[in-house]
Amino acid sequence: MDDRPAYDDVALLARLDELGIACETHAHPPLFTVEQSRALRGDLPGAHIKNLFLRDKKRRMWLVTVLESRDVDLKSLRRRLGAQGNLSFGNAELLMAHLGVIPGAVTPFAVINDREGQVTMVLDRALLAQSPINAHPLRNDRTSALTADDLMRFLEAERHPPLIVDFDDASED
Repeated sequence: MDDRPAYDDVALLARLDELGIACETHAHPPLFTVEQSRALRGDLPGAHIKNLFLRDKKRRMWLVTVLESRDVDLKSLRRRLGAQGNLSFGNAELLMAHLGVIPGAVTPFAVINDREGQVTMVLDRALLAQSPINAHPLRNDRTSALTADDLMRFLEAERHPPLIVDFDDASED
């Protein structure tokens, strides 16, 4: 197991800068749900996301990032991911152990803390057409905006190239 401490928001933003990825970060009260985010964000432009930390009976894990308005059918997603048994939400302890964040702060940026590569990153294909994409920078009282291309560059640099899922294509079910 890697003994380095988990990245925090300051280290994450430094890593983005090191990669030449520009982002704009906004402070706000802590947000724990999509509903709270909608009520508080005002006119913050761009795509807003929700993140699902999931696992299967074989203890495989996925971080699924989709448009916040997206309904996710876990049975369908299970088939698409090749999960064994039902998908369930990972608990707070598992989330902290593998991604270094608390519930409400789940974000695609959290893969920076998955140094053993145990979590598979899954992105909603529709996000790739959005700009900017808004995500928490490892804490839920900030939102950082970056381009879809820069999010992809970050994920690839952190050795978590995403599995792209077209949630609009029912034929994949």
